[in-house]
Amino acid sequence: MKVPFLDLQAHHAPMREEIRRAIDEVVDSGSFSGGSFVEDFENDFADYCGTKYAVGVGSGTDALWLAMLAMGVGPGDEVITVPMTFFATAEAITMTGAKPVFVDIDERTYTMDPSAVGNAVTSRTKAIIPVHLFGQPAAMDAINRMAAKYGIPVIEDASQAHGAVYKGCKAGSLGNAGCFSFYPAKNLGAMGEGGAVVTDNEDLATKLRVLRNHGQALKNHHSIVGWNSRMDSIQAAVLRVKLGYLDQGNQLRREHARKYEEAFSSTDGIITPWRDKNAEHVYHVYALQVRERLRLIETFTDKGIGYGVHYPVPIHLQPAYADLGYRKGDFPVSEQCADRFISIPMFPELNDVQIEVVIEAVKEVLIPCKAA
Repeated sequence: MKVPFLDLQAHHAPMREEIRRAIDEVVDSGSFSGGSFVEDFENDFADYCGTKYAVGVGSGTDALWLAMLAMGVGPGDEVITVPMTFFATAEAITMTGAKPVFVDIDERTYTMDPSAVGNAVTSRTKAIIPVHLFGQPAAMDAINRMAAKYGIPVIEDASQAHGAVYKGCKAGSLGNAGCFSFYPAKNLGAMGEGGAVVTDNEDLATKLRVLRNHGQALKNHHSIVGWNSRMDSIQAAVLRVKLGYLDQGNQLRREHARKYEEAFSSTDGIITPWRDKNAEHVYHVYALQVRERLRLIETFTDKGIGYGVHYPVPIHLQPAYADLGYRKGDFPVSEQCADRFISIPMFPELNDVQIEVVIEAVKEVLIPCKAA
């Protein structure tokens, strides 16, 4: 049996008619950019995240970039983040003119190691961006304490953590602003590109609305230089429908994760994702650490099992950032994860038979070896 890494057709099947009706409403209205459809989604998403405001933008990368611009980050500044994340986290920093400064991740959570942040702070540090990698919330209490000590704002990269919870609060509501991607493969995905910034800060939300619309608060009156990052009405309408299914989908992901965890708990050579008792992981990605990754990839390919590798080259070792001067060995936890991560199928519509096929394939390959 073939098992896809992600099955968006199965995901959309139960909501297809609702989505069609929502799209028809947009088509009938003739309003395709911004307007009431975007505002309705923004209100619903802010309520869902437990924040006062949500500002829809064109992508998750734009959400990070515009959030930093709205906070005054620019040339000559530094922003602290992690090297084990999708490239866009650092890319958005660079696009402001600032310099990414990396700190390593925690070996259990795979999120920012709070103990490393203090040594990375300088007089030029203007923001800290923890990443809720794979749907696991970062240790926000410790990160926020460190940020408060130095008077530095915290911008959550919550692009993989829609609906994740940390100590009773939703991802996105834990810092000064939270940034989301609605890329189609996300737990809450559009049918195209989309993103949002959530915040309790009214001034920040106002600045974001101006920045996303060519720097104009009033049509044809440009107070600043902005950008075209308006959210499409069709994407907003689709996202509003899909938001109603998010919690159910996240719960199914957790159930699948428990089955994987139980199956691999007594298997040497595998490190499964750690579950923090203070958090609710949403398993956007279910990444195993294994030493036999190449053999496992070969077996998955032969059997028609989908997989991913997130992320094989940490950002500090990417050629695009060679000028920052980082070297192999600077962030050992991130580098080990890059060498060992393999992501196995994880989506709400997985069934028990598919999960068992994946489990058996993994066990077939992995010879007894203890992962460090």
